[in-house]
Formats: sequence, C-alpha cells, structure tokens
Amino acid sequence: MRIEGEGQLLRIFIGESDRWEGRPLYEALVQQARGEGLAGATVLRGMMGYGAHSLIHSARAVAGIPDEMPVVVEIVDKADKIKRFLPSLDRMVREGLITLEKATVIAYRTKDA
Repeated sequence: MRIEGEGQLLRIFIGESDRWEGRPLYEALVQQARGEGLAGATVLRGMMGYGAHSLIHSARAVAGIPDEMPVVVEIVDKADKIKRFLPSLDRMVREGLITLEKATVIAYRTKDA
C-alpha cells in the first residue's frame, strides 16, 4: 500500500481501562482498523492527562494504587477510508475524545517498496 500527499490523522483519546467486548478498547480499535484495511495504527500511553471530568491521571501511584493512564490511538490514511471507519468508532468509543486533522503524508514505505 502506498500513500502520499493529502491524508487525515485520526486521534482517539481514551482511558487505559476502557473495554470493548471484554478486551482493552485500544486493542479492539487497532484490530478493527486493520480489519477495515486502514494503513496503520499506533497506540501511545500517556504519562499524565485529564479529560471531560477534569480529573488528573498520572503515572505516579497514590497509596500504591496505579492510576488509569490516558491512551491515544493514532491512525493515518486517506480521508475516504477514515470516513468509512467513523461508524465503528461511534459504536465502540463510549467515552473519550476523537479528533481529525489534515495530514500531509511524505512517505509511507515498506521493505518491498
């Protein structure tokens, strides 16, 4: 697969403990994106953050209890493919933030290219 030029960056901000059908939501999102043929996905674990409830989540454990960490799933592909993926997000993400922005893809290479 080769992507160059205008694309979209989809970011999905969720919590580490969020679930979809018994498994981590971030894992389910990556597998769903792969199943729908999107170019690629990356999961990033945040060190600190807060969201709609304004509760700060931090890597520092309080009283030995680890806090729920923020997680971001990033997906880049052409706008039409991202648009087709949005209904899956609507179904799977019950709480979180989803953003879209333009992305100029400079290179998307595989070893075969």
